[in-house]
Amino acid sequence: MKIKTFYQQLLSHFSVILITVLVLSLSLTHYLETVVYEQKTDELKTYGQAILTDLRQSTRGSNGILKTYGHVLDTRAIQYSLFDEHSSIVYSTGLKSPLIELNQEEWHALQNGQTVTVKQEFKRFDEAVTFVLLPYFERQQFVGGVLLTSPITGSRAIISQMNHYVLYATGAAVLLALLLSGLLSMIHVRRIQRLRRAAAAVAGGDYTVRVPSSEFDEIGELSRDFNEMTDKLETSMKEIDTLEKRRRQFMADVSHELRTPLTTIRGVIEGLRERMISEDEQDKALQLAQNESKRLIRLVNENLDYEKIRANQIQLNKQRLPLKELLEMTADQLEHAAAERGNTIIVNASDQLSVFADYDRLMQIFINITKNSIQFCENGTITLIAKENEKETIIEIADTGIGMNPAEIEQIWDRFYKAIISRTSTPYGEFGLGLSIVKQLVLLHEGVIDVQSEKGKGALFTIRLPKVDTTAVLE
Repeated sequence: MKIKTFYQQLLSHFSVILITVLVLSLSLTHYLETVVYEQKTDELKTYGQAILTDLRQSTRGSNGILKTYGHVLDTRAIQYSLFDEHSSIVYSTGLKSPLIELNQEEWHALQNGQTVTVKQEFKRFDEAVTFVLLPYFERQQFVGGVLLTSPITGSRAIISQMNHYVLYATGAAVLLALLLSGLLSMIHVRRIQRLRRAAAAVAGGDYTVRVPSSEFDEIGELSRDFNEMTDKLETSMKEIDTLEKRRRQFMADVSHELRTPLTTIRGVIEGLRERMISEDEQDKALQLAQNESKRLIRLVNENLDYEKIRANQIQLNKQRLPLKELLEMTADQLEHAAAERGNTIIVNASDQLSVFADYDRLMQIFINITKNSIQFCENGTITLIAKENEKETIIEIADTGIGMNPAEIEQIWDRFYKAIISRTSTPYGEFGLGLSIVKQLVLLHEGVIDVQSEKGKGALFTIRLPKVDTTAVLE
C-alpha cells in the first residue's frame, strides 16, 4: 500500500507533538492535584498544631479555646474533634458518633507520636473528606489527639477548574500541532518534489537544472550534492559534445586525408601498370606514392599511440639520459622542416644536465612539441632550453610564432583539436593528436606540462620532470 510522504510526515509530526502534549497535560494535572491536596493537609496540620499548642498553654478553661477555633474553622469548612486515648470524642464541631474510627495502623502511628494524613476518604465520614490526625501528649504520655476534616468538594472544584484550563490548553496545542505539522510536512514534501522534478529533468537530458540548497538539514545538503552532480554532468556533457564535434570533424578530415593519398597512390599504380607514365616521370611518381603512404602510416600510428597510452599499455624503460644530446638530436631531425619555413632551431643546455626518462617517448615529446612550434612559426626562432632545480628537470621549448589566445591554450591538449581547423594537410600534427599524446606521455613520466602564450607573441611550452637519484635507480 502506497502512502504519500505528506501524510507520513504529517502523521509523524502530529503524533510526536500530540503525545508530548498529552504526557505534559497528564503530568501537569497530576502535579496540580497533588499540590492542592498537600496544601489542604498542610493547612489542617497547621490548625491542629495551633489547637494543641493553645490547649497546652491555656490557663483558663479549654472550652473557650475550642469554641473559638470552632468558629474560625467553620468559616473555612473545616471541622475538628478532640478525642482521648481510648478514641472517645471529648469535643467535636462536626462528628456525632461517640468514637473516632481508626484502623490499627493509624492508631499505632498516633501512639508513636506520628501525624496521620489522608488526602481522600469516602467511607468513615458522612461525606468524602481530607483529614489529619495529630497526637496529643502530656508529660510525654499519650492522652489522645485531634482530628481535622475538610470536605474534598472544594479541592475537587479547584482541581476541576484547573483541569478545564489544561483541557482547553491541550485542545489549542493539538490544533496548533496539526497546523504546524501540516506546514512542516508541506515544506518537506515540496522540497522533495522539487528534487524529484529536477532528477526527472536530468534523466530527460536537461543538465542545466538546479535546486535551492542550504546547510540547514539533510535535504539541503542533498540538494547541494545534487547541484554538484548536475554541474559535473553538464561539464561532462559539454566535453562529450565538444569531443563528438571534433571526432566528426576528425572523421571528415581523415576521410579527406585518406581519399587524397589513396587516390594518388592508386593513380600512380594504374599509371605504371598501364604504362601511361614515362620512364622519366616514374621516379617522381614513385616518390609521390611513397610520401602519401608515409602520411597514411603517420595517421595510423598517432591513433594507435594515443589509444595505447589511454589503455595504460605503454611500458616506460626509464634511464639516465644526457639532456643536451637529446635536444640536439631533436634539432638535427627537424632542421630541414624548420628551414623550409625559414625558421632556426637553437639549443641552450649544459653538458652536465641529465634526465631520468624513457628515451623513445621523451624524443617523441620533444619532436611533437617542436613540430608544433615549426608549424605555427614562420621566419622565426625555436629555442630548446634545459635547466634544473633541486627537485625537477625543466625543459622549455619557445617559439616566436603566431601564438594563441587563452581559449586556445585551454583546448590544445584535447584530442582532435586543431588550432587552425582549415589546415587539414599540413605536414605536422594535422590530425590534432600530437599534443594530446605529449601530455599523456608527460603524465606517464610523473611530470607536468604547461604553456604560456599570447596572440602574435609566440608560445612557451614548459615540461617539468622529477629528478631521480642515480644510486636508487641502479639499485
